[in-house]
Amino acid sequence: MNRGRKMRRHARKMRGYGLQPMVVINHDERLPDLAAVVIARALWRYRSELAPLHILGTLAIGGTVLHATRPGWWPYILGAAMATAWALGAFGDRLGLTSRGERLYAATVTVTVGTWLAAATAYGITAWHLPHALALGGLVLAVPWWAHRRRRARVRVDRQLAAWPEIAQAVGLAGSRVQSAVVDVWGWRARLALARGQTLAEVTAKIPAIESALGTHRGAVRVHPTRDDRADRFELRVLTTDPHADAIAWPGPSVETIAEPIDLGPFEDATAARVLLLRRHALIGGIAGSGKSGGINVLMGNLSACRDVVIWAIDLKRGMELRPWARCIDRLATTPDQARVLLRDAVAVLEARAAWLAGRGRRTWEPTPDMPALVIVIDEYAELADDAPETIGDTDSIARRGRAVAVTLVAATQRPTQKAMGKGAVRSQMDVRMSFRVRERRDVDLILGQGMLATGWHAHALNAPGKFLITAPEHDTPRRGRAYLLTDATVAETADRHANNRPGLDLVSRTAVEEAHAGLHLQPVSTRTAPKEAAGVGTRDEAEDDPESTLWDMLTGAPVEGTPVAHLVNGTGMSRPWIYQRLRALADADRVIQVSRGRWRATGEHSQ
Repeated sequence: MNRGRKMRRHARKMRGYGLQPMVVINHDERLPDLAAVVIARALWRYRSELAPLHILGTLAIGGTVLHATRPGWWPYILGAAMATAWALGAFGDRLGLTSRGERLYAATVTVTVGTWLAAATAYGITAWHLPHALALGGLVLAVPWWAHRRRRARVRVDRQLAAWPEIAQAVGLAGSRVQSAVVDVWGWRARLALARGQTLAEVTAKIPAIESALGTHRGAVRVHPTRDDRADRFELRVLTTDPHADAIAWPGPSVETIAEPIDLGPFEDATAARVLLLRRHALIGGIAGSGKSGGINVLMGNLSACRDVVIWAIDLKRGMELRPWARCIDRLATTPDQARVLLRDAVAVLEARAAWLAGRGRRTWEPTPDMPALVIVIDEYAELADDAPETIGDTDSIARRGRAVAVTLVAATQRPTQKAMGKGAVRSQMDVRMSFRVRERRDVDLILGQGMLATGWHAHALNAPGKFLITAPEHDTPRRGRAYLLTDATVAETADRHANNRPGLDLVSRTAVEEAHAGLHLQPVSTRTAPKEAAGVGTRDEAEDDPESTLWDMLTGAPVEGTPVAHLVNGTGMSRPWIYQRLRALADADRVIQVSRGRWRATGEHSQ
């Protein structure tokens, strides 16, 4: 082997001097030996394709030997084949036979081979038509093997990885070596060891060169740290099929409490992109058409299913994005003035909760249905900063002080520049960053954090709506996910299903909001409905009546067909969850009845 290397080096030097090397055949070397080496290499290279022929040859030799030495063993051979076939059918998935077809094929081959070998052991391979059965059966059973997609993929991967030393030399990773490889439904992944002094950052920077060397399409290669997070190891993943090529329908809420991580959508390896929102603020970024609104819908669909969360929302596009969720939103601000009041109330809530916790010697607010968390969703945060710049101080205060008291801020924007996010600490306080496609490379660092582009977080390369990268305490590597798709019908159905189970603010928070309104001499922000005048319902002087009395007066004065809940909301000025809580309590006391869907009135003995 050393002699061959020396000869090749010598030949390269001669070509460098413009000389053509001569081929000299040593009389001590025999040509048959060289031919044997070539044949052996070909047999090894094409061992997967030739596997059926190898098995046929082994069966012929084995049948001959067993018939000559142990002809009485045929019952044991047949029994062992049947038992093995049953085990493959029952437990083949543990051996990598993931599909039912693969297990059935393996069991069929085992039974056929065992039956033929038992017959050959008992009667000899020349008896009856055993040679013809061997040839014909081998050909028939070899066709599925040759056509199997995963086998062919594994062969291609083996040959690519066999050439890794040359590939590594070409891309500047000389000395790295393959440790293991696995073929899956979407492509393949391999664990590689780096040479001394090489780093994962160097490998990430060479991804385009690796794609070229492997002959893949652009964007097919992923580089991740290994599970044990060793600095001299990395995982190379190559996608032959994009698992996110098509939209993925939302399977429904993945949580029932905000204390559980929310499933935003699958990663490319089919694992769920789960993220915890409790005591964390979130930033969602991406250009128009990137799927950012779809990500917000996934969050809203899960938050609406949580009985320990009150949702407030700001949508300065007149509610175009968030109004479909209005039945599950406790307060929806669609104008700059309403947004100012809502954020001011949120600051009052967090201050009241902090004082309440301090008075009881507690440090954190634990969300329950009676003491829910407060999540404030702001769509197009940049518009809020432009139209109501004085709210920046309130959002800054919520971002800095909201974690312990379970007041969470979720801000979505197309480009979170310093101007859009204000000069405060809002962006720096965002623990969860979710980036859909961005137009410019520098926007990656604006959304995900400084230096993220250089370490492989290439949000500018996302090539379909809904694809995203997420960074959070539990997600510190650049893995691509795709947000679930919620159609308009799904949004409407989900909002209707959860509307009647939404909690209201706790007494501490509600009192703080009422005191803030009294100090500001402002009416509460309209919640999920049009202004009272537009609904045709008379307003009231809130200084004269309390909401409980107004609600009862409206129910006792309701017509036979009942009063719509929307009118009760407008007449009392309270939120829909508050109305439903009072209606349930009155219904339990047999004081009110539900006449039809969404219409209530007092019972006969209380009605006027």
